[in-house]
Amino acid sequence: MKKNWWKESIVYQIYPKSFNDSNGDGIGDIRGIIEKLDYLKELGVNVLWISPMLESPQDDNGYDISDYRRIYKDYGTMQDYEELLFQAHERGIKVLMDLVVNHTSDEHQWFLESKKSKDNPYRDYYIWKNPVNGKEPNNWGGAFGGSAWEYDNETQMYYLHLFSKKQPDLNWENEKVRQEVYDMMKFWCDKGIDGFRMDVISMISKDQAFPDGEVKSGLYGDFGPYSVHGPRVHEFLQEMNREVLSKYDIMTVGETSGVTIEEAQKYAGEDSGELNMVFQFEHVEDTSPHAKFGKWTTDRYDFKAFKKTMIKWQEELQGKAWNSLFLGNHDQPRSVSRFGNDNPAYRETSAKMLATCLHMMQGTPYVYQGEELGMTNAYFHKLEDYKDIESIQYYTELTDAGLMEPDYMMKCLMLRSRDNARTPMQWDGSEKAGFTDGEPWIKINPNCKEINAASQLDDLDSIFHYYQKLIALRKEKDIIVYGEFEPLCREDDQIFAYTRKLDEERLLTVCNFSEQSAEFEVPAEFEGSQCLITNLDRKVFKGKIVLKPYEAFVLYK
Repeated sequence: MKKNWWKESIVYQIYPKSFNDSNGDGIGDIRGIIEKLDYLKELGVNVLWISPMLESPQDDNGYDISDYRRIYKDYGTMQDYEELLFQAHERGIKVLMDLVVNHTSDEHQWFLESKKSKDNPYRDYYIWKNPVNGKEPNNWGGAFGGSAWEYDNETQMYYLHLFSKKQPDLNWENEKVRQEVYDMMKFWCDKGIDGFRMDVISMISKDQAFPDGEVKSGLYGDFGPYSVHGPRVHEFLQEMNREVLSKYDIMTVGETSGVTIEEAQKYAGEDSGELNMVFQFEHVEDTSPHAKFGKWTTDRYDFKAFKKTMIKWQEELQGKAWNSLFLGNHDQPRSVSRFGNDNPAYRETSAKMLATCLHMMQGTPYVYQGEELGMTNAYFHKLEDYKDIESIQYYTELTDAGLMEPDYMMKCLMLRSRDNARTPMQWDGSEKAGFTDGEPWIKINPNCKEINAASQLDDLDSIFHYYQKLIALRKEKDIIVYGEFEPLCREDDQIFAYTRKLDEERLLTVCNFSEQSAEFEVPAEFEGSQCLITNLDRKVFKGKIVLKPYEAFVLYK
């Protein structure tokens, strides 16, 4: 297996709006990130993926870009961004930019021109279609609810937006669009960025017949089969690689919802000529038979299905493509609330267990801001506390149509809304959590009094220090990065266990995912091994042992 710096890295995702506010306006900013670089260095991460910081009306918190070469004014200036790059590089930390090129904002100059007339030079930068029988060109629904088409009175045509109506999709069939994107990418690479996380990159190629989609639930057809992993997506990414990516020593990760093992190998195979790795979402998508409306359910995740999926990606990409390892991000609920147990009795233990399970696997681990502190869901009780466009639109659509009771939908939001991950970073136990001196743009989780960075930095037994130790181990031992993965206890209802193997070295990771005790037989070959890390105080790792709730340990020989 080839060795690469990005395989050996640990990535920390920053959601800039909620990370650290340096000027008291209630919104996180670039100078706020600079202030915390020493904290990130102490944690040990060596790559930052920062969610979009470019000029935007903020309809979808920056994933609607109106100028690809300007920094969003509330986050700072280009000089601030250049200083962030310099200061991060001084500390041995690389910076990934969030590349959003499936769509722009409807306030982008290209779209403003495109709307003016049917023969405008920019018309073909976007996807415009005539009405069919006085209605939308097809029945596709948008990812945030409602139709994926918006009517424009001026030219009496519809434009496609797979997300918000303020996020019109770019027409990648147009070579000029692709060249604009590549030129912009070179602009940032030449500034010194270290790579790209590519937003919904698997959606850039659409089936040009634009057929109706299957109506699975709700009111609209599914665009997935015609817009995800579309007919020319690999051609476009190979072109992007030739034109830009291959010319720089950078890291690339594509967000590829719905990706299969076979597709992942095309996107991120060792010699695919496309990307370094992809985000697949199978382990964080609902497999519950009762989840009629996608993620909007109160059902707890199915551990055995989750384990099976995690094992599948480890085994089937092994030696063929590289995994991204994550349990949370800006679009997911807090991982300890979802996969662990955020009850105070178990929160710390289960947060450490989840980190152990993930960081000992093969792939590049991603830590979402606050995950290293065991931050939890916010559990907002009132609709007005939610800011996320997806949460608000689905609440309205599903309750107005009588498909869901308002009380039940509120419970779904408390468990599944993207805002759970977007509450401000909890730096200390003060009223505003050390995030801002002003009024925060979204409510702060009141548990910041108990869960915050200041108290954990002082406590050597904290979740922060546990993450720090896991990260240090990964840098120290090649087996954790490159070792072969082999699962144990495949059918066990509580335990996730696996071994790693590299030449003569062996590693055993054992995690109890439940709040009940669980029996485990330590394989004879690991008797007398060194314990690299454990979240409880077990001293003996021999024969049949009884794991405590959420216990985890790693043995090495």
